[in-house]
Amino acid sequence: MNLFTVFRKEWLEALRNYRLLIVIVVLAVFGLTSPLQAKLLPQVLATALPLPAGTDISSIIKPATVSDAITQYIKNMSQFELILAVLISMGAIAQEKDKGTAAMMIVKPLPRGSFLGAKFLGLAAVFAIAIAICGIGSYYYTGLLFEFMDILPWLVLNVFLFIYVLVIVAITLFCSTITNSQAAAGGMAIGIIVIGFIIGVIRNLGRYLPGELNTWGARLMNGATNSSWAALGISLGLIVLPLLAAWLIFKRQEL
Repeated sequence: MNLFTVFRKEWLEALRNYRLLIVIVVLAVFGLTSPLQAKLLPQVLATALPLPAGTDISSIIKPATVSDAITQYIKNMSQFELILAVLISMGAIAQEKDKGTAAMMIVKPLPRGSFLGAKFLGLAAVFAIAIAICGIGSYYYTGLLFEFMDILPWLVLNVFLFIYVLVIVAITLFCSTITNSQAAAGGMAIGIIVIGFIIGVIRNLGRYLPGELNTWGARLMNGATNSSWAALGISLGLIVLPLLAAWLIFKRQEL
């Protein structure tokens, strides 16, 4: 057995277990409706706020713009990417070890690095397809409700969203490798992510962390040229390092 064979197995499982469909549907619900949420929010606020008769609502609540739709899209996608990445990755290795299927795969023989790599690539493929579908749909829907945006910055923004979710997947796979419990793996992954958020806020290091990629994408959509290459480099490192650590630990584990 080799990497391609195991990746094919992971892909078929993603289809049969509706993992791909679930990720697409969840991201579609919150990603594709982002322009509508941005469009309706001023109207909802205008209805909810008690204002004196004759008050010009436009002087208080500005009409929604395409920038608001982009902000809502990034907010929705990043939040639900994180949740989905943890939920579908936390059992990727731990569950296989707990059920004994990992040991069966390894004795085929299958290199442990290929086993781990196929898991990561399978999850990456699921999110790549889901983000592509949501990106295309949201681009078109935003164009209908507001205006059609420049396509290149939009593509870059969605690539950043993809890199962001790969960081979460890599961290969760690492946690799934060092334990046999899905719940423990998910809890550890959330803990690491929360600690990262706290450090970013307290130490003012947020501009170097993966979340900065989403901010960079928003700036590109608004025409700004200032970049965050350090955040991109660290994000790529936070994909590679957890996977490398997971491989080093996994190849020494008794299954």
